[in-house]
Amino acid sequence: MKSSVVFRLLIVVGVLSWLPCILAAPAVDRPNILLILADDLGWSDMGCYGGEIKTPNLDALASDGVRFSQAYNSSRCCPTRASLLTGLYPHQAGIGRFVGRSNDMPGYRGRLNENTVTLAEALKKAGYGTYMVGKWHVNAPGPTKRGFDEFYGFVHGHGLDSWEPRMMIRLPEGRPERSYGAGEYFATDAMTDYALDFLNTARAEKVPWFLYVAYQAPHFPVQAPPELSKSYVSTYEKGWDVLRAERIERLKALGLVPASLEDPGRSPIENIMLARKAGSATKDGKNPAWDSLEAKRRADLSRRMAVYAAMVENMDANIGRLVADLRKSGELENTLILFLSDNGACAEWEPFGFDLTPANYANPKAGHGVDGNTTREPNRLHEGEALETLGGPGSLFSYGSGWANLCNTPLWLYKHHAHEGGIRTPMIAHWPARIRDKGAIVTQVAHVMDIMPTALQIAQADYPKEAPALEGMSLLPALEGAPANPRSLFFEHERNAALREGDWKLVGKGALVRDGIRPKVKWELYNLADDPNEQRNLAAAEPERVKEMTDRLLAEAWRTHALPSP
Repeated sequence: MKSSVVFRLLIVVGVLSWLPCILAAPAVDRPNILLILADDLGWSDMGCYGGEIKTPNLDALASDGVRFSQAYNSSRCCPTRASLLTGLYPHQAGIGRFVGRSNDMPGYRGRLNENTVTLAEALKKAGYGTYMVGKWHVNAPGPTKRGFDEFYGFVHGHGLDSWEPRMMIRLPEGRPERSYGAGEYFATDAMTDYALDFLNTARAEKVPWFLYVAYQAPHFPVQAPPELSKSYVSTYEKGWDVLRAERIERLKALGLVPASLEDPGRSPIENIMLARKAGSATKDGKNPAWDSLEAKRRADLSRRMAVYAAMVENMDANIGRLVADLRKSGELENTLILFLSDNGACAEWEPFGFDLTPANYANPKAGHGVDGNTTREPNRLHEGEALETLGGPGSLFSYGSGWANLCNTPLWLYKHHAHEGGIRTPMIAHWPARIRDKGAIVTQVAHVMDIMPTALQIAQADYPKEAPALEGMSLLPALEGAPANPRSLFFEHERNAALREGDWKLVGKGALVRDGIRPKVKWELYNLADDPNEQRNLAAAEPERVKEMTDRLLAEAWRTHALPSP
């Protein structure tokens, strides 16, 4: 009997001795979060979305993770960033249009509202190391004042000269900076260098981390190493008409668009007035047929797009560096990697693109990129040696609406618009520890504002009760294979507005004015399930649905501060 009592006591003592360790050990380590945002990338540019650009690293993430077929942004760089960082509609965050253009409307302060909470602030409070490289573009205060421990990039301006290091800044002030020799610097590479440094900092401090990599690529000025660009010239000599048809066939084969989808043809020129002034307008107002252009113009345009493709490939290679580092450190398994674009392809402003005046572009003030006052020279024709060095140091240009039409294949219109070409983004999620259906296409409708609640859920982080209620929803169920749920989303930028409810979408160009809906606006109505490129307008056949959705769109515009309070 005594031996039995002693045995029981020993068991109890043993359990009690281990109890503190059991209680202290977490059931599952909190994941790291790597958020990668491309700038002006078209919906179908990547190989895994049907493009001809070489993106092996992103393709591999898609193959081992999932691709979203119906993910959305907020139509332009700064509104998307505001929404992504706060989990709100951009107007609720204070940046409904552009940074620095404040007015008396609460949705258009031109900076993040003081009552917002950023993802970095919430994760930092939960014990995460928070790091950022690249493009901030949500105005003052800067990233280290809004939750990031470390930053390297540019805090003002919408773009930069990728060959020019003086436009970048390191925060907090006094932190060690890397040194680059003559000809060694390229912005995408340097951002990745610092991102790797920040990951080493997190490992040394032994904390879970959130790394936000906001590449400037492939925003204009379109730049890339000339040797890499040359490898694409023959591809783009085919022209945008042939390549668009090829992309559509690949998209169908990948299951990203319906098999019945037809090529919508060439989209309208973004700015027809400017195109007329530059001599690049067409009679029907749409981008010209490739074969209608003279040989010199085709040569110039082929090289512009080749540089763009090389810029994307260079970004992909840098993403490969990040993934390789995570694999080497043993962190890849439990790191959620999200990749997406801030808006649709950039069609600014006419078919042949524009060139920038270098003297007005490179602002020597550290941390400042280009602003809206840059001199743009339309329609420059590059020949001879100028063609060979296009995209290298001192070369600053855009690629034009003709190529933007290709990059958004098969979607309609571009950046700035509420049509699918302006707001739909490719989105890849990779997380081996939780994603089981590898290579799947997720049909759940998603939005950049969903990243905040998703990250908070997986990081077990709290959101302040006094902050504005989150508008986004967690995408964790979708990542784990849950069936898609219908949802409603509102969009507005530069008076272009849309409402998506389930598969139905109401959209109008210039639809809103300060006191509500513009009189006589021509609403368009589409069923996106079988018409994702918005070619069959059902508004005339569905007047009641148009009326009901118009009322709800207006209510959402008031509620989210896209319009001032009624």
